[in-house]
Formats: sequence, C-alpha cells, structure tokens
Amino acid sequence: MIADDNTANRELLEAYLVNIDCELETAVDGEDTLAKVESFKPDLILLDVMMPKLSGFEVCKQIKEDPKTNNIMVLMVTALSELGDIERGVQAGTDDFLSKPVNRIELTKRVENMLKLKGTTDELSRLRLYIQEMEER
Repeated sequence: MIADDNTANRELLEAYLVNIDCELETAVDGEDTLAKVESFKPDLILLDVMMPKLSGFEVCKQIKEDPKTNNIMVLMVTALSELGDIERGVQAGTDDFLSKPVNRIELTKRVENMLKLKGTTDELSRLRLYIQEMEER
C-alpha cells in the first residue's frame, strides 16, 4: 500500500514498483489509510509522514498498537530528517525509513527485502501455531 496525500508522489512510487510482483493499493490521507488497511490487509505500507487528517506517525502508531494489524510492515517515506522526527517514527513503531527524494533502486530493494521478511515472519507464525496445536492434542 502507498499512503501519500500528493498524487505525483503516489504515481512515482507506483511507477517505481511496477516490476515487483505485488498487488498495490493507494491511500490519500491518514484516515483513508486506516480504512483501507481494514479492507486491503497489506503486508507493507509505504507511509508518508506529512499527511492531512492523521499524520503518518499517528497512522503507524494505531497500526502497530492493534493486534489485528501490528504485523504489517511500515516503511516511512519522508522528507523529514531531524533526529526528533526519526525518534517519533521509532516510537510510533515504524520498521524502516526512506528519505525523499526517493531513489528507485533503494526503494525497490527495501520493498523486496521487507516483503521477504514479512513472508518469513508469517511462515514462522504459522509454524508456531501448528506446533502449538499439535502439542495440545
């Protein structure tokens, strides 16, 4: 999922990710992002920090505090680079940061790696659940 209030930024990120085998959804603000997380259930969100209605920090915090969504990977994409902004992102629960302007190669490698990590984490969770079920029999 790409969450950014700027149409040009959303389109650029979509164009950069065209060769990655994934289904994309976009969101235009913080509230739209949270609504679409419920229906789309993304593995990864490219989350702009400076958005109307709810900031990326607030969106990330809500996603990471909810047991139904806390396993979604969040990559904050931001022009902010102050130490305080990075600390706020970490406190909100972001998994990684990417600075604007976005470099296509860096973006695609980060997205590929985060999706691999998400797949591995999901498989580990399934195996743990299976083992737990087997032990309870």
